[in-house]
Amino acid sequence: MQNKITQAVLLSAGLGTRLRPLTDTVPKVMVPLAGKPLLLHHMDQLKRFGVNEFFINLFYLPDVITSYFGDGSKFGFKVHYFLEKPEILGTAGGVKNFEELLGDNFLVLYGDTFYEIDYGRLFEFYLSHPDAFGMGTARKTDHPWDSDLGVLGDDGKVLKFLIKPHKELPENYWGMSAPYVFEKKVLEYVPAGAYYEIAHNLVPDLLARGYHYYAYTLREGEFRKDIGTIERYREVEEYLERKRG
Repeated sequence: MQNKITQAVLLSAGLGTRLRPLTDTVPKVMVPLAGKPLLLHHMDQLKRFGVNEFFINLFYLPDVITSYFGDGSKFGFKVHYFLEKPEILGTAGGVKNFEELLGDNFLVLYGDTFYEIDYGRLFEFYLSHPDAFGMGTARKTDHPWDSDLGVLGDDGKVLKFLIKPHKELPENYWGMSAPYVFEKKVLEYVPAGAYYEIAHNLVPDLLARGYHYYAYTLREGEFRKDIGTIERYREVEEYLERKRG
């Protein structure tokens, strides 16, 4: 199946307070991993799967990102920016700012999470479900009580979407998060200039309206880990060191 997804929004507005002192002088999406910024890891990997246009929302130390990537031409892709001010607009609010530039389908990543995913298979799974308005990623989680959870059908359709925290757990649950793929039409339901979250606002709203939402289940060998704390950052560093070794 031909890959029709060539655009990715890399959400990058976070402050990175739990990563200090690493983030005293750079945004957390620019901390180095295996010798290059995390954002560049995303772009290099996605470029191999046909993604050649990136959208980055900015807030903390924006000049560090824009001066490094520029318009993206020296890296072989195109980069667009939007500076959120005076306040961060949340994950869905950050995507909304690029509405006029986005095509029919696009990928959304959390810029402060390290991913090694077969995006070709992820795109194929999404495009094979023409009734989908969007798709998240499902994984087994060892901290379900404070994770957004999904109950999935055999075809990957999300039957229930449960927002953290939880007082009780369903049977056969999966942790739900990014990467996401969305159709552009869903942005009609995101208010402009307002704080709005993908998991806690957009997805529940659209499910309540009867839209279909799916989940791509991470396979063995695929990996995701947010680097929001020094401990998690070290875990990703160790993972990359083991791979190099």
